[in-house]
Amino acid sequence: MLRRAAADVKPGMTVNLGIGLPTEVLQFLPPGIPICLHSENGITGVGPVLSPDKADRNLIDAGGGYVSTIPGTAFFDSAVSFAIVRSGRLDLTLLGAFQVAANGDLANWKIPGKFSPGMGGAIELAQKARRVGVIMTHTDRKGNPKILAECTLPLTAKGCVNRVYTDMAVLDVTPTGLELVEIAERVSLTELRKATGAPVRVIDRDLPNF
Repeated sequence: MLRRAAADVKPGMTVNLGIGLPTEVLQFLPPGIPICLHSENGITGVGPVLSPDKADRNLIDAGGGYVSTIPGTAFFDSAVSFAIVRSGRLDLTLLGAFQVAANGDLANWKIPGKFSPGMGGAIELAQKARRVGVIMTHTDRKGNPKILAECTLPLTAKGCVNRVYTDMAVLDVTPTGLELVEIAERVSLTELRKATGAPVRVIDRDLPNF
């Protein structure tokens, strides 16, 4: 699913990769692809993740991974970083999630009863990026659907998600509900629908695999 999400990152984009699985998309991007990677902790032009023995430990991404610089890398404070987000300059943000609703509502910051440090940058990214993608497993550890008719967890933002990438499928959020774009190899449509807590519409029966 990381490789599939990386395929939607196009040359010329300004992109933010959220904490968790999304930060790992970086390793699946083609070397030298002309994009601008933004991290809300104050850097644009993020280079490859490095091992601790090779890294400058002052340079980290949103998830605390050690990153490198590339020609044109810039550093700035939080005010400038979030001004970039709030002014709508991000073409795409890829975020993790606990739940996504069929209408694009996002819940990715808090599970009641468990410690959470706060919403972080996700509340801004989800509302202001031109396009929002979510990368997550299709079900939780107990096998419960994470894609639902309505979120049951506290919302990060309403109606913000455009596309969901899971280990079972790629789904688009449309005005008429969830639409299946691609299905993973060895996953049947019956299995997918059983693992999804909302109706899934299939436009093209000859779906590509990823």
